[in-house]
Amino acid sequence: MRETHADRGGSFTEFGGWEMPVEFDSITTEHEAVRETAGIFDVSHMGEIEVAGPDATQLMQRLTTNDPSGLVPGEAQYTGILRGDGTLIDDTVVYRLPDDRVTEITDETDTDGEAYLFVPNAGNDGDAYDRWVDHRDDAGLDATVRNATEEWAMFAVQGPDAPEVVDDTADADLTAVGRFDVTEATVAGVDCLIARTGYTGEDGFEILCPWDAARVVWDVFDVQPCGLGARDTLRIEQGFLLSGQDFHPDDEPRTPHEAGIGFVVDTQTAFVGRDALVEAGDPDQTFVGFELLDRGIARHGYEVVDGDGETVGVVTSGTKVPTLERPVALGYVPTELAEPGTEVGILVRGRETAARVVEPPFEG
Repeated sequence: MRETHADRGGSFTEFGGWEMPVEFDSITTEHEAVRETAGIFDVSHMGEIEVAGPDATQLMQRLTTNDPSGLVPGEAQYTGILRGDGTLIDDTVVYRLPDDRVTEITDETDTDGEAYLFVPNAGNDGDAYDRWVDHRDDAGLDATVRNATEEWAMFAVQGPDAPEVVDDTADADLTAVGRFDVTEATVAGVDCLIARTGYTGEDGFEILCPWDAARVVWDVFDVQPCGLGARDTLRIEQGFLLSGQDFHPDDEPRTPHEAGIGFVVDTQTAFVGRDALVEAGDPDQTFVGFELLDRGIARHGYEVVDGDGETVGVVTSGTKVPTLERPVALGYVPTELAEPGTEVGILVRGRETAARVVEPPFEG
């Protein structure tokens, strides 16, 4: 796909061990296309791990925070993966696949159970695979775990026109697919998994297809191609976390409650890290948005200060959103300063810049 993207004018960067397009035309053009019509992203850098067999659900319950046992084939959920101390390793989406995928994944004709696919963030697929295999073996569970990252390409078509655009290319009625549902359908003659999920705050679909058919599927969509630059401004505008930046198990250790995704934690299941979360109680710091009131862009790692000039928090992501025409940021502050409207300072290149706490998504 690199040649395809280069022919379209894409510029590239290394991201999570992949060489990915940053932009094709401009971040502004691509951002506005997704907000106003539709755009397509190559997100094949995301991982794909398949889990199937009699104990697949038990293994998924053990290693994700949001109980997957209630999912039926064709449903998905957002969830977290934790260390034993309750720290986020990754966030992910878990898809419950059709039951006939069990035999396909396990390569056994008489195997029952459930089939799942989950999507680790870029560069995390190897660690996720090892983690699932180790826990399966330690617990003596009957489940097949496959790292299928090199088998799948993944594209995201996002924007208000995206549902119609994708539906027009498929052999199934995708308008009937609900939010966080997944189905099998054919696009441009290629068998795909199509999920009504995304990372932009807009409606749309994420399409998984075999690697050898990636160009055929990509080329069928006559919409604005978008790179990682617009993907970042779009997700910051919505207040969505970026694994490895807004949280990291070593460099920015945060619990789901600190990171603002406590809603994916179901303490009724005995997942790794549950006991630590219960013992910790309410978080001391909270993930919030910042609207800068002076000139300057807050970047990852910039300090947040209170009215006395004391460092109280940190910026983890920041940008100037094209559709807002002003700089915004995401980061952590003490819970007592997390109320929207609270004024703080951000040290931008050593200069204190006035800012206001805002609850994302940011609005114009």
